[in-house]
Amino acid sequence: MILWLTSLPLWQCAVLVIGLTTVGTMLLTVLIRRIVGFERLVSNNEVAGFKFAVLGVVYAVLLGFAVITVWEKFKQAQEAVTSEASASATIYRLTGGTEGASQAAVRAAVRQYLKKVVTYEANTMEIGDADVSTTLALNSLYNAVLALRPQGPEDSDLFVATLGELHTLAEARRERLELSRGAVPPVMWAVLFGGAVLTIAFAFFFGTKHVRSQVIMAGMLAAVIFMSVFVIININYPFTGELRVSLEPLKYTLDNLDTQD
Repeated sequence: MILWLTSLPLWQCAVLVIGLTTVGTMLLTVLIRRIVGFERLVSNNEVAGFKFAVLGVVYAVLLGFAVITVWEKFKQAQEAVTSEASASATIYRLTGGTEGASQAAVRAAVRQYLKKVVTYEANTMEIGDADVSTTLALNSLYNAVLALRPQGPEDSDLFVATLGELHTLAEARRERLELSRGAVPPVMWAVLFGGAVLTIAFAFFFGTKHVRSQVIMAGMLAAVIFMSVFVIININYPFTGELRVSLEPLKYTLDNLDTQD
């Protein structure tokens, strides 16, 4: 459900997450006001106000924590893509210290890996999956690098540096794939939505003299809560939807490598 909401255009997601919940809250406020009556609701104001303040603070802290967490994960995904692109370019350049078939094999493997990422894995990451052909391309890159045969101290240094960059690339890909599966676990989604429902429902226990004022305040409360939830939904999966991490660093690296030979 959350992944489906993330894949929608932003305006459609906003209508479903913010618009419908706000309108529904306002309609429920009117309905409860008519069923229960103003006199019974207003008698709860003093006691309910204190309890609502505590509930609101607790939920606000939880909501703020969730927003900060997903935003940090989103930035980590951006950094992983940049690190992966940088490591790919460095491996390619380090092969300048080798000659013959070994150099050609490593450079071809780097290009093939980048092509698989931007062509195939970019699509599978939208549903939080890895691409098998990209994994095979990474294995081929490992084989090509391990096939290098250092002939002296300088070659050994280059070989060690190349292996280090290859390890950085593999770790960046692993992190990218892990983050593509989302930062918020299912239990947290249950708490977020459950807390939102309880917080909004608590507002129904209050009564104001003017119905319109109460309806507007309830609608504003729902809008603020679900605007935060809307943000969490749309950046929870950093490689899905309109607000996604761009793979442009990897595409740029691939295009740049194709022009170097």
